[in-house]
Amino acid sequence: MKNLIKPLEWRNGVLELLDQRKLPLEEVIVECHNLEDAFNSIKDMVVRGAPLIGYTGIFGMALYAKSENLSIEEISKAADYLNSARPTAVNLGYELGRCVEMAKECYEETGSFSSLEEKLVSFGFAQLEQIHKDNLEMAKIAKADLESKFGKRKYRIMTLCNTGYLACGPMGTALGVISHLASNDQIEHVYASETRPYMQGIRLTSYELKKQNIPHDVVVEGSFSYLMKNKLIDAIFIGADRIVKNGDTANKIGSSTLSIVAKHYGVPFYVVAPTSSFDFDADTGSSIPIEMRDQDEILFCKGMRIAPEGASALNPSFDVTDAAFIEGIICEKGLISPVSTNELLRVTGRS
Repeated sequence: MKNLIKPLEWRNGVLELLDQRKLPLEEVIVECHNLEDAFNSIKDMVVRGAPLIGYTGIFGMALYAKSENLSIEEISKAADYLNSARPTAVNLGYELGRCVEMAKECYEETGSFSSLEEKLVSFGFAQLEQIHKDNLEMAKIAKADLESKFGKRKYRIMTLCNTGYLACGPMGTALGVISHLASNDQIEHVYASETRPYMQGIRLTSYELKKQNIPHDVVVEGSFSYLMKNKLIDAIFIGADRIVKNGDTANKIGSSTLSIVAKHYGVPFYVVAPTSSFDFDADTGSSIPIEMRDQDEILFCKGMRIAPEGASALNPSFDVTDAAFIEGIICEKGLISPVSTNELLRVTGRS
């Protein structure tokens, strides 16, 4: 990508985050110096996307590890506090749990937490390196499945929300599939949903596609049926914030609607996510907590009220896509299709 600014950097003991609220018009860096800064950056969506939220959690805990008079109890409380910033995405809790376990191991080995910051920073960088390998593997799996369905040619792909490097670290998940196809000259056109109310599609996905010179149009969510009825889409790829045991999937609001329309028109609908997004403690999607965000995100635009005075808004940030509407779930370990509990367990190696 040209003029690429990394969405997350650790520099001289400071966590630097590209403020995704300002994109695409401004490229602004927010500095995090402590746990509270990391919490606010996650909650206020300076940083977003399930994998990148998880990595921000790791580096946020590294910032907390600078504190004096640490104890396992206080470290666990800090992790719980950070996890409360955004409850739907499972990656944050997953990574924070691993940070707490590392703290316990550190204390058992040395009798102190003096090396914890260094260990957590190294762990964070290792995760970023690993996710690049995993994302590339998922993209290769998706490419192979498309070729088996449609032959080796150029494809017309739709995506929802933003699942590229801004959300998922190097390369991205669902948008990483598109990037990989484009690098192999197999993209005819991309349709990026605008993704109301926070506009991650038009602001962020279009921003990334433009950086890569990938031909695309931004479309409104209401155009789903029009596009598929007129046979403008070969396949759909979205990400996931949480995938439960039966294959139900939480993702940006509108994902469920898109899956239902795709099923009606026979367009394959794929979910692309690393195994860190899987939650096998929950049996069905009804167990997934749905984050309700501030109604002002809908009622206001750029600080100006666009709804009548006295009007209120309901603003769920996510919905749950039923497993029955998903053609396949792609993780770094393989393609899960048909989507069922048995297939999820088999491909991921879980029990």
